[in-house]
Amino acid sequence: MNEKNTISPDTPVQYLKGIGPKRAAVLQSVGISTVEDLLYYFPRRYIDRSTITPIARIRPDTEVTIVGKILVCQIVQGRRKRFVAQVGDSSGIVQCVWFQGIRYISRAFKNGDTVAFSGKATVYRSIQLVHPDFDKIYEENEPDGINTGRIIPLYPSSEKLSAMGFDSRGFRRVIKSALSGAGDSVKETLPDFILEENKLTGLQNALRHMHFPDNWQSLERARTRLKFEELFYLQLFLALERDKREFSHTGISFSKTGNLTKKFIGNLHFELTNAQKRVLREIYDDMKSDRVMNRLIQGDVGSGKTIISVISMLIAVENGYQAALMAPTEILAEQHYITIHKWFDALGIKTMLLRGGHTASQRKEIYKTIASGEVKIVVGTHALVQDQVEFKNLGLVVIDEQHRFGVMQRAKLMGKGSNPDVLLMTATPIPRTMALTLYGDLDVSVIDELPSGRQPVITVWRRASDKPKIYSFIKDIVKKGQQIYIVYPLLEESEKIDLAAATEEYERLSQTVFKDLRLGLMHGKMKPEEKEEVMNKFKSGDTDILVSTTVIEVGVDVPNATVMLIEHAERFGLTQLHQLRGRVGRGKEKSYCILITGGRISNEGVARVQALVNTNDGFKIAEEDLKLRGPGELYGIRQHGDLGLKIADLVTDGDILDKARKSAVKIVKEHPDLSADNLKVLKNRYFKIYKERFGLINVG
Repeated sequence: MNEKNTISPDTPVQYLKGIGPKRAAVLQSVGISTVEDLLYYFPRRYIDRSTITPIARIRPDTEVTIVGKILVCQIVQGRRKRFVAQVGDSSGIVQCVWFQGIRYISRAFKNGDTVAFSGKATVYRSIQLVHPDFDKIYEENEPDGINTGRIIPLYPSSEKLSAMGFDSRGFRRVIKSALSGAGDSVKETLPDFILEENKLTGLQNALRHMHFPDNWQSLERARTRLKFEELFYLQLFLALERDKREFSHTGISFSKTGNLTKKFIGNLHFELTNAQKRVLREIYDDMKSDRVMNRLIQGDVGSGKTIISVISMLIAVENGYQAALMAPTEILAEQHYITIHKWFDALGIKTMLLRGGHTASQRKEIYKTIASGEVKIVVGTHALVQDQVEFKNLGLVVIDEQHRFGVMQRAKLMGKGSNPDVLLMTATPIPRTMALTLYGDLDVSVIDELPSGRQPVITVWRRASDKPKIYSFIKDIVKKGQQIYIVYPLLEESEKIDLAAATEEYERLSQTVFKDLRLGLMHGKMKPEEKEEVMNKFKSGDTDILVSTTVIEVGVDVPNATVMLIEHAERFGLTQLHQLRGRVGRGKEKSYCILITGGRISNEGVARVQALVNTNDGFKIAEEDLKLRGPGELYGIRQHGDLGLKIADLVTDGDILDKARKSAVKIVKEHPDLSADNLKVLKNRYFKIYKERFGLINVG
């Protein structure tokens, strides 16, 4: 019996010709267990033979792809050790140079290999490519032409994979074998009517052309089909979860807004923005209905989300229920409590702060007053989800900076009431494609307007050599009666070193540069009462300069602080930099964010810093951060479980996402149980992969 009759997509990959148990074990390290997994191991890029640059035509400062033969390759000793490969084609010779990963690179090549190199051409004595991408293309007598076609697929690899023969050339061979043996038995995963409505090619055809396209048009059709499928099943899950939430759970109907709510809004010393009023109407419409509210409020730093949450909690209290506000850090929880308990105390509503630093007797008393219903508003950290915390009648859950909490923490808090309404808040603006993907089962409100009187923060990029001028500027700002933040990075892998550096800088600045000024120090290792004391001194104006790690990233509101100085800005994420910048510009005075970088920084570091200098718009910042870092890093997707997007790009595939979402919503609207005869394929696929993977996303 030949291979074509015995191999199917479900066949373990070790039984594919030329693989076996040892090579299969290496493939398993990158998630390839079956022939189907191998077919879904997509190229990272392609080389078009018509766009290859002859070596003689390489020009400095241009991105090029060359194909040539390794003439000589060796490790060169000198002031800086490097690996150099002399590469030649029929037109000339060029050097490819590596300063890092020399051990791996030196084993990757031998004289006579034909290799494709891609990178930026630079000049050092002569033209060279430094740290170029590379892929072995073919050997002289390759039998089947899979490596010499016009469009050549290049696959993700590693030293471990390459050592077992799985460089790009090796992957091309085994994938060609898999398509030959099992390609015809790949079953379609989308119903015919979806393929027709969206003008999509079939799955068998898409997989063949994804790996071995005839031309760029056939490749694009394949990519579109496979992207659509990934996004469609994700949107189907979200549509089903939303449908289940709206029709399966009877929520609380908060039927009235009483005198306290009206009095509170009337007594505010500022006018709510039109955006705040619109979002409040959306929230109240949800709260007075008998379905469970599950709404996300997006608002840039300083847009006024807190006041929205306060009014929402007031509505819950006036209808006889309790409300809980959960924040990710003690600093932020304390900030919220300080802000809101003054408002609630004036209305005769009892509030309480629950945090990790309470003594056993304090906690016991707090638990008692929460369970009795005496306390109407509880603010806290993840301490709120502890088993000992019981509410009498929890009606509204507010979760701030919700992406910082794990799914189970959010679910546990919601479980402390009987289908309470849920209000999620984030100051991290989320690009539209991300919102549709991560929060397609939520209602999303956007506060896209800043309160009147808020000025854009002037952001500048400076080098460490500019510090004397910066320090002089800071002294002038303090003379005007204004205050300063100086922030140092704190990365997990070097936390002790970073904390020591921040503390040493605080000591140095206190004793030398700013010896005549009042400095405070705050970091995450301090006890809650110590942090509160430092913060209170800064708020009251008893401290001129607050030296801090990133514990002040969100929630800290000191209108008199007008300068944010960020050391080693290249080590921060773009969204984090934007959050830090949001700590200033909260008063009437002109405010500044000064980004200091030192030494050589990566291209990505330059892009982050430059993006912050270019715009104050949080949504533009989020789009740029998404491009630079990807969705997993940016929004904590990994705590939901991997989204499983191997090919779809949430930055660039908005049009495909829209079509996938419309198809999914239409199906759920017409067949919420997916029971129609023409949905059998779809239902089987859905339950095989996606239901298991995304079982907890419905808690936001």
